[in-house]
Amino acid sequence: MHNDVAIIGIGMHPFGRHDALTGRAQGALALRAALKDAGVSWDQVDVAYGGSHDAGNADALVNDLGLTGIPFINVANGCATGGSALSSAVAAIQSGMAEIAVAVGFDKHPRGAFNPHPRDWGLPDWYGETGLMLTTQFFALKTRRYLHDHGISEDALVRVAQRAFRNGALNPHAWRRREMHFDEIAQSTPVSLPLRQYMFCSPAEGGAALVLCSANIAKRFQSQAVIVKAAVVRTRHHGSFEVFSPALAATQAPAPTVTASRAAFEQAGVGPADIDVIQIQDTDAGSEIIHMAENGFCEHGEQDNLLRDGVTDINGRLPMNTDGGCMANGEPIGASGLRQVIEICTQLRGQAGARQVAGSPRLGYTHVYGAPGVSGVTILERQN
Repeated sequence: MHNDVAIIGIGMHPFGRHDALTGRAQGALALRAALKDAGVSWDQVDVAYGGSHDAGNADALVNDLGLTGIPFINVANGCATGGSALSSAVAAIQSGMAEIAVAVGFDKHPRGAFNPHPRDWGLPDWYGETGLMLTTQFFALKTRRYLHDHGISEDALVRVAQRAFRNGALNPHAWRRREMHFDEIAQSTPVSLPLRQYMFCSPAEGGAALVLCSANIAKRFQSQAVIVKAAVVRTRHHGSFEVFSPALAATQAPAPTVTASRAAFEQAGVGPADIDVIQIQDTDAGSEIIHMAENGFCEHGEQDNLLRDGVTDINGRLPMNTDGGCMANGEPIGASGLRQVIEICTQLRGQAGARQVAGSPRLGYTHVYGAPGVSGVTILERQN
């Protein structure tokens, strides 16, 4: 039986564009805020895990926070970097290696789409020459197939984006804080159809950090601690249809999101119907629609009705991406998964203000998905 782990401190630097600040400076600001929230000093932290894709090594944060000799492990797992840092910090506490741990991420991406090189991912040059390394194209192909196979209308894509910007308008930390009308999204510039300009998240900047400790000492630091009931990371199986897959298998295997989600629910001893507030990866509107089913919150094909009927709105049965998700916040890769966890902690603490889910939510869920097929899922519970 593992010891329970609690999140006792949360801190963020707002996402967006901050030309006057380096990515690391944004990470340091987030980490100092998390330590302050926990009432913990840097020299009390036993181990840290952190990641950044484009803004330098995360362990350089020790230059800003203090040279205490702390073990600081750099984490790199694509969009699942934050979830991977968190699961590593949880494991360190559960193993007895640490009593207090930190998970932190930050980034500062150049403008424009991500531009990875095929050879860095074990792929031949032709994969890039056909345009599939540009993930907008890959996700559009995957979305087109998914909508066709499950009878989902393109209106569902618009409704995902519309809800993201509506929620983002309520979030003081969000980058995109303007609601958009249905037609404005539906008629925005085509990028890779069926996906349009306002159906994608943007590379961005920002920082996010968590302070964790053994649950049995959490009350010493934080009266509103949040228990990590599960923190799971899984990679793909042969035959799953993932970004940077050079071919499709004749028989499709479940996505890593499916295996991570099932493992997390089993670890936490709860099911999808028990979750009160949800954060799932919405790199684009199509991905969120796919992930709704892969995480077990609906059957494939039900998304059209759920979105049309407002079931995933803040006041609905499945409040989803209540802070605006990646679409309203942007996606600084190192920080993005931790932003999700911070939003769930804020909701479980009852501190989300205008976007607060009613009824004192008790259980929250986060999901990240990154190339080339890595998913991280956490299930979080308000400590009584």
